Amino acid sequence: MSGHPRLYRRNATYYHRAAVPVDIKDTYPKSEETFSLKTKDYRVALRLVREAAVRVDRLFDQHRRELVEPVLNELTQDQLSAIQEAYFVHLLEEDDDIRALGFYEEGGDIPEFPLQSFEEYQEDIESWGRSYRYQFARGQSDVIWEDEAKEVLSWKNIGLKLSSRSNSWKPLVRELQKAAIRASDVRAKRQQGEVIETPSSEQTSVETISHPLLSIALEEWIDERTRTSWNEKTAKEHRIWISHFLDVVGDKPIDQYRKSDARGFKSVLLKLPANWSKHRKLKGLKLQKAADVAGQCELNPMSDSNLNKLLGFVAAFWNWAAANYDNVQSDLFKGLKIKRQKRAKDERDPFSIPELQKVFLAPLYTGCKSLHFWRERGTLVPKDAGNFWVPLICLFSGARMGEVIQLYETDICEEDGVQFFDINDEGNDKRLKNSNSKRKIPIHHALIEMGLMDLVEARRVGKEKRLFPDLDIGNDGYYSSPFSKFFNRFLTEVGIKRNKLTFHSFRHTFEDACRECDVSKEVMDALQGHGEEGMSARYGRGHTLRKLNEAMQKIDYPTLDLSHLKKRHEENGRP
Repeated sequence: MSGHPRLYRRNATYYHRAAVPVDIKDTYPKSEETFSLKTKDYRVALRLVREAAVRVDRLFDQHRRELVEPVLNELTQDQLSAIQEAYFVHLLEEDDDIRALGFYEEGGDIPEFPLQSFEEYQEDIESWGRSYRYQFARGQSDVIWEDEAKEVLSWKNIGLKLSSRSNSWKPLVRELQKAAIRASDVRAKRQQGEVIETPSSEQTSVETISHPLLSIALEEWIDERTRTSWNEKTAKEHRIWISHFLDVVGDKPIDQYRKSDARGFKSVLLKLPANWSKHRKLKGLKLQKAADVAGQCELNPMSDSNLNKLLGFVAAFWNWAAANYDNVQSDLFKGLKIKRQKRAKDERDPFSIPELQKVFLAPLYTGCKSLHFWRERGTLVPKDAGNFWVPLICLFSGARMGEVIQLYETDICEEDGVQFFDINDEGNDKRLKNSNSKRKIPIHHALIEMGLMDLVEARRVGKEKRLFPDLDIGNDGYYSSPFSKFFNRFLTEVGIKRNKLTFHSFRHTFEDACRECDVSKEVMDALQGHGEEGMSARYGRGHTLRKLNEAMQKIDYPTLDLSHLKKRHEENGRP
């Protein structure tokens, strides 16, 4: 039934009201179906509202069917040619019907219904032919041709729906005019007694479109992915950028997109600056217009890596579409990403031992005024705060920032005597970079000595879900975004901020420590969640938790002095 039909009265007259169902709410032209039942009798109104509900249900169902049946933005040349042929056959069939009925002969029997004379039909054929050629030669048409075009598209053997804003209407009328000129010539020859057969209408059907519009397929794709792996943030990113793609190249059935569409989209992205939607001169503009303005203002374009990321959002859809629909090109964006040769200077630097020492001798780790005034010296060592623990955990685990911040207290586990971090995406606020990121990382003894397990116990006693509930998620859906800003300020405060030194440098520092401690690359990759190549990847990681733990406990930073953290743990006890 329709969205909860209701009766209500206005000036003693009963009205029907039904909310639009959720599944078509965004596309239906009204927010509700409301109209008068034209009665003041309650019993009559009860009967009428049930009948109205059925009628409204049909309207909603019709709208759903229209969403499934694609509205085309343009007709292909093959479709235009087929429509011309279908219309040509139709006009000749009309001529056949006229001749089958015969013509009125002067002095003959009076027909049951009016008939043209042969001479009158001759004059019509000549008049039509002159009119068709006159308009066609001048590129003209009138409302009659426009109405005819709409009628022809609705024919059963054609059955196409064309957007009212399409640029294909004029070419379509031109094809109908061509058909009319051809048919006029055949009629004239038939008037002279020539035998010209009418082609079979069965051979003139236009191939219907079985592929959905990109805008519809997009929602199908996102719905499928959110059922399996995507969170709301990931779905939003992909929807936004494919919507931008639609704004640039138009909404068409998914089998009609070509490489030129992808190149056109890339050319627009090449003009845009980073964070273009927040730029004062571009805010509120659609992508194409924003790119034009950015080019005129000579704004610095976004980085190659960011451009490649955005291309990847859109390209991912076509891989799915090619797997789910026939005759869809999956390689629209193949080769379009900007290839950059990796150079050493492009990589993040690891922290040096002196730099690490400056990090862990900051007031945050030796005593600050408060968590808010972490820059100022004081007596508080905030060992119950995420700002304190996240850098330490990443230094002694090789984990990514976001993986650590999103940990639940239940992700601190023990198995066969080995305590470990369970890195997973089992939670609405969790996300992993890829499938290899799901893993178990043994907890380094240094973290235990600093009091990590005391923190875990405190969270469990306090019934806190997250290990670091004080670290908020960003507006973009990532826990890492606010923390990255904090850590950049932190590096500046301790005097070691530079372009190639970021939080991600902890990962490189951990890798260097693995090499120094003779941890194999395969084990290091397993600890860090890197993908494996070759045969080892085909047959699984093959590293037991016990073996990973043996490697983890070997990792050391021999000249890094963190004794003050362990000492404070022994003195202060639990956080």
